[in-house]
Amino acid sequence: MADVPGHSDPNDNVSHDLGQRQAGPGQDEGAPVCAILVQPEGLPRRELQDARLADGRSSQERLQEAQNLCQAMGVRVAQSPMVRVTKPRAASLLGGGHIESLKDSIQAEAAELVVVNANLSPLQQRNLEKALGVKVMDRVGMIIEIFGQRAQTREGQLQVELAAQTYQRSRLVRAWTGLDRQRGGRGMRGGPGEMQLELDRRRIDDRIVRLRKELAKVRQTRALHRKARQRAPYPIVVLVGYTNAGKSTLFNALTAGGVMAKDMLFATLDPTHRRLELPGGGQCLLVDSVGFIADLPTELIEAFKATLEEVESADLVLHVRDLSHPNTGAQRRDVLGILHELIGEQACNTRVLEVGNKIDCLSPEARQGAVPSDLLTISAVQGEGLQQLLTIIAQRLGQDDQRFEVELALGDGALRGQLYKIANHVEEQVCEAASADEGGKLLLRGQLSVKARGQLEKLLENRSDIRLSYL
Repeated sequence: MADVPGHSDPNDNVSHDLGQRQAGPGQDEGAPVCAILVQPEGLPRRELQDARLADGRSSQERLQEAQNLCQAMGVRVAQSPMVRVTKPRAASLLGGGHIESLKDSIQAEAAELVVVNANLSPLQQRNLEKALGVKVMDRVGMIIEIFGQRAQTREGQLQVELAAQTYQRSRLVRAWTGLDRQRGGRGMRGGPGEMQLELDRRRIDDRIVRLRKELAKVRQTRALHRKARQRAPYPIVVLVGYTNAGKSTLFNALTAGGVMAKDMLFATLDPTHRRLELPGGGQCLLVDSVGFIADLPTELIEAFKATLEEVESADLVLHVRDLSHPNTGAQRRDVLGILHELIGEQACNTRVLEVGNKIDCLSPEARQGAVPSDLLTISAVQGEGLQQLLTIIAQRLGQDDQRFEVELALGDGALRGQLYKIANHVEEQVCEAASADEGGKLLLRGQLSVKARGQLEKLLENRSDIRLSYL
């Protein structure tokens, strides 16, 4: 299809890498895009995509988070004005005076992008782009753009593209009518053919159907992998928390996992699994997951359910909090709100362990005034409190362990090795033979998790010569 002015192909790449672009006249090659960041102030609760944004965050704090999102996207923010919007306009959200002021700022800074830290309707986004003459992006578009830049695995790329296509579908507004010269039907039924808008929308719908089918296959594969992990004796511990709370740094400190850990939002997107040694000889699988954020787009929540299924099947969920953040309480409520949707309130009360990170960034006075006495505090960077964290993880995972005793022949080394793999705190004792005809016996005692208990009983199904008893 020939290029048409004002028409964008819906099958273009999801992430256009806004942070780097070809140099224009008088511009440095590879220089970041210059943007104006607008923070609407005073929006009514219904104008916020998620009412939890109104739980105590000030406009300045939301502006700071939006600046961090722009930094993570690779965009340079030239100006970040706060705009008072008490009566949002249905056509453009912002008033005429605000739009004129933005025009002056765009001209003064030679900006190529305007980012509005709010949820814009397709009509508002189109009208703002027409009035300002530059690309306009809202909060949802920012997060999808960042996810598109971060996705590494095939699954992550599929999930991001599905979210982007769903988001883009309602924003096909630059229709052109070149195809309406085609005629359809016969005789009196003849009429204009499809407009390009209709073709684009159908192409996006077809692409969404294909993406969902591919993701369904991915979910089946992940379900098989998850089933295999559940057959293994190792419990699963998942790290969750607000983005940039230090989950990946903690993951690397505990497992030497080598995942990317940077002081930026959404540094980690794809989940990573590593085996973790616990005090007392136990083991578990530690999972690093994507970070949460306030006003997380519905498109991304739906698309990333395959990734978040790890949380649903976890034996223990570590909620990592950034204690150095000025609004750590609001971040906690956002994360718990998403966890309640995923695993339910009752499971949150029994399976979630809160961990306060970045304690090294607080002064001794701030620690006393801001940190609850019953909250486990750590520093993933300095290693403070990590040993205590491992001990508590072992205790929480082992609270349902069952003491056992197995008597087997001294020469049964294969079964002995299996026992050491699936059991914790194993002790063994050699028993002398009762008679000269009998070989020596080995008595093993230890602890079994619920998963390991079923695996041991399966190993001994056809071994009537071995005695198993629970203490």
